[in-house]
Amino acid sequence: MKLWQIHVKTGLEIFTMENLPKNHRIIFLWFIRYLCIIFCVLFLAFWSNTSSAEIIKIGEINPLSGRLAKNGIEIHQGIEVAVAEANEAGGVNGKQLRLISRDDQSQPDVAISRAEELCSWEKVAALTGGYVDSLVGPIAAVAKKYQIPYVASASLQKELVQHENLYFFRVSRLQGFVEPLCGILAEHFKPQHLAILHAATPGSTELARDLEHCFKIHGLKVQLIEKFRPGMPDFTPLIAKLAAMKIDVIVSGGFTPDHILLVRQLKENKVSPKAYIGPFGIAYESFIRTMGKDANYLYSTCAWHPGITEPGTEATSKAFVQKFHQMFNRQPNTTNMHGYTSARALIAAMRTVLHNGQPLTGDNIRIALTKLDLILPMEHLAFEKNGDPLHYRHMVVQIQKERLVVVYPSDRAAAQPIYPTPSWDQR
Repeated sequence: MKLWQIHVKTGLEIFTMENLPKNHRIIFLWFIRYLCIIFCVLFLAFWSNTSSAEIIKIGEINPLSGRLAKNGIEIHQGIEVAVAEANEAGGVNGKQLRLISRDDQSQPDVAISRAEELCSWEKVAALTGGYVDSLVGPIAAVAKKYQIPYVASASLQKELVQHENLYFFRVSRLQGFVEPLCGILAEHFKPQHLAILHAATPGSTELARDLEHCFKIHGLKVQLIEKFRPGMPDFTPLIAKLAAMKIDVIVSGGFTPDHILLVRQLKENKVSPKAYIGPFGIAYESFIRTMGKDANYLYSTCAWHPGITEPGTEATSKAFVQKFHQMFNRQPNTTNMHGYTSARALIAAMRTVLHNGQPLTGDNIRIALTKLDLILPMEHLAFEKNGDPLHYRHMVVQIQKERLVVVYPSDRAAAQPIYPTPSWDQR
């Protein structure tokens, strides 16, 4: 039977489409088609709303390409582990998490556009990720604009928490490096000729300034403060200056490639400081593999490492290491843990909001973050009013027999620091 032959029974007679004039039949058919379209649209909208109600979107922005890609990928991997753990445990109050990742390409303007996309188009509940403050800062500004909480994974500059951004939180801070470094130099090393070298970047420059201030308070005089360009091809002139000044302790705020070149050239020029300390870029297994035995006796700082964890979190730390290895087939490092920690903070805040029967709004998540009190492998995580972490503090580690060993503070130390460092010809 064709459509226009359908019979419709009324109270008095049998009505057929064939009784209608041709133009009426056309109008009736179009009416039926529109009804079908409207029904399909309403059904899809209902299904979409029902489906999205069971999913929580978390936005993540990291440098997955460009000059900072290695670090950004490590942050991303840590976040992925936290999301996977939560989903495998049943989600957040029964709702599954969906991680929506974006690449800022190591460029601030791209970071802004990616944050705009996640906040305005994807309608994420919150943001995380971020490596270096030149990228974190622009993302934080967009988060404030849309009133969406942002927990940054790797941020240090004090300026970022001075903008009265109620929606900005971070799991790291510069003071976490300064205090342990100042402590070990003042209590153990007490150098007579101290040099601070720093890369020409905002974070490294601020670290050098804060260290000098802390050393001065503890009666340590800094003989030399020297800036260098990251990726500098030759440190020989600087090494000559250090040797002429008889510098016995070097604190170098460079990055992994800078440390590799500087330490190798110190060896070539037979310059043996009593201690070489690199707060950034040394406390990694990849650095030790690259340097081999020449990595021994070097100092760095570390917030977390497999086997080095916040007391009482050994089981959680071990589970993280196992899950990370299962997902990525390698051991995690401290950068991975920073990503994991920032995501865990967001997930805990969301769980609190839903447990209290509240809607998952930006303000409700923000308020839950301000009240967070979470013991994690990297730190006891709670936030100050400005979004800084209250308890973020590194340990000083020394590479001994090609292994990272905690040497400061004393309550966390696994061994005594080997000081002074043996000269190159005595190793």
